[in-house]
Order: sequence, then C-alpha cells, then structure tokens
Amino acid sequence: MKKVFIDGSAGTTGLRIHERLASREDIELLSIDEMQRKDPVARAEMLNAADIAFLCLPDAAAREAVTFVENPNTVIIDTSTAHRTDDDWCYGFAELPGARERIASAKRISNPGCHATGFIAVVAPLVEAGLLDKSAKLSSVSLTGYSGGGKKMIAEYESGQHDNSGSQYALGQSHKHLPEMMKYCSLENAPVFSPVVVPHYSGMQTTVMLHGDTLKHGNLEDVMECLRDAYSKEGLVKFVKDPSVCGFLSSTSMTGRDDLTVSAFGNDERIILVSAFDNLGKGASGAAIQNMNLALGCEQTRSLITA
Repeated sequence: MKKVFIDGSAGTTGLRIHERLASREDIELLSIDEMQRKDPVARAEMLNAADIAFLCLPDAAAREAVTFVENPNTVIIDTSTAHRTDDDWCYGFAELPGARERIASAKRISNPGCHATGFIAVVAPLVEAGLLDKSAKLSSVSLTGYSGGGKKMIAEYESGQHDNSGSQYALGQSHKHLPEMMKYCSLENAPVFSPVVVPHYSGMQTTVMLHGDTLKHGNLEDVMECLRDAYSKEGLVKFVKDPSVCGFLSSTSMTGRDDLTVSAFGNDERIILVSAFDNLGKGASGAAIQNMNLALGCEQTRSLITA
C-alpha cells in the first residue's frame, strides 16, 4: 500500500484530491493534526514518510516544503506555480509528447496551471506540427469559476460581495501562467491574455483567436485534424468536433469532471480554438491525481471522473 500525504489539504485543490483518493484501497492517506499543519517538523516527518506527496500550498511554502524532503524515494507533485518552468522538474501535462514516460520516472513533478492547461492544450500541437510559428503573436480569453481564486474568493462570491457578472483581471498582462504558456508551447512572444472570473463555482473555457494568415500553412480543417491527431491516444484530453448546444458553448459544460475537450470553430479567415474543462479537475486536482497514477504505474484515469 502506497502512502500519500497532502500538504495543504484544507485548500480547494487539496480537498478535491483527498475526496478522490479517500476510497482507494491501494493508498494510505497520511494525516497531520490540525494544530501541527504549519509545524515544519511535523510536515517534514509526513513528507519523508510518503511515497507521494502533494504540495497544495502558496509558492513560497511549496519551495520551503521541498527543502524538508530527504527521502530519495518520495515523489513530489507540486500544484503551485513555484516549479512549473524549472528544468529540474517534470512538467505534468501528461498529453504532451513524451510526457507520460517522463512523469512515470520523475521524482519532482510540477502540476500545470489551470489557464495554462487550456491554452497549451490547443496551441502546443499546432506549433509542434508546424502550423503555427514559434514567433506567432496570439490572443486568448479564459473564463474560470470563482473556486480558482481559493477560499477567500469563494467566500466573497458566496456571501454576495460580488455581483452576478464576470470580472476580468490581470489587466497589466503579467499573469503568473504566462511563462509556462510560452515555455511549453515553444513561443517566443507572450500572448495577449485576458482571464475572467465568472459567477459559477467551477468550470473553465479557454479560447485562442487566430486570423487565418497567422497560420504558416493550412486552414481550419488542417487545424482540426492536427488537434484530433494530437489527442488520439488514451488520456484526459480529447478532440470534440462540436460540443456546442444550439450554437452555444457553456463554461460549465465540464464541471465536476477531470478530463478536457479541445475544439476549433470559425472559417479559414478567422479561427477560434477552444478548450473546456473544470478548473478544479484537469486544471488542478484531476491532473495531479493523473500524475500520481502515472508515477505509481496505475491506470492513469483511476479515481477520476471522465463522463
């Protein structure tokens, strides 16, 4: 039986991971007394006793937690931003080329950011296939449920402090997910990126807009074929030709699920690339558990909801 410790189990991501793993017979969830959850000595003991340790912490606390680990066999899966562009860490987007094998043998795995997951899912295959140049200048809008803002934002929305409308943020174009978007799509330019919190608990929809002449070659049909081919293997990302309902795409269509769909719409002059998923699923805890399963040699979708 493998021992798993969630450092930061009281947060939204940690709670979802615990919920998904609680009934697993092959896993023993290590727990720490509530009074000791910030005690470095107690945390270090749990981290070193674990086969898998999830870090569901702010960046600085995640970096500190890594310094506590002396057990060479402990696999760390960090859900914070702290190590996502660190070359010494394996980036945990399992559907990228060769990623499954790298994750399976890694001891340090950085879980992707939610907005970055949506962007990378639709852009990386096009760059890899040569349809988009690395120098392409892209624009993206990403809608997320308010749970992505953590306990404070959840409390604000559920107490009525926010009105029933979308709230655009990161207006200064310095969102923390931009570096990983660039790195894992091999882009030379940061996209113009507009994240928007919408008034529902969870669910996510990321859209990238392209003029046809942004493509190095090809058209809408080539883009669709590229995405279809990129995600033809077993995984949590699938190409869906048209997931709309009566011409509408809902940002809650994947709420409660741990998989992700990619689609392309428009015409040869103007194309939109859309990924739909749950910010707490494939955008956070779902990806973390998928990475854990790969590291343990389990079926990668075990404990996950994909339909």
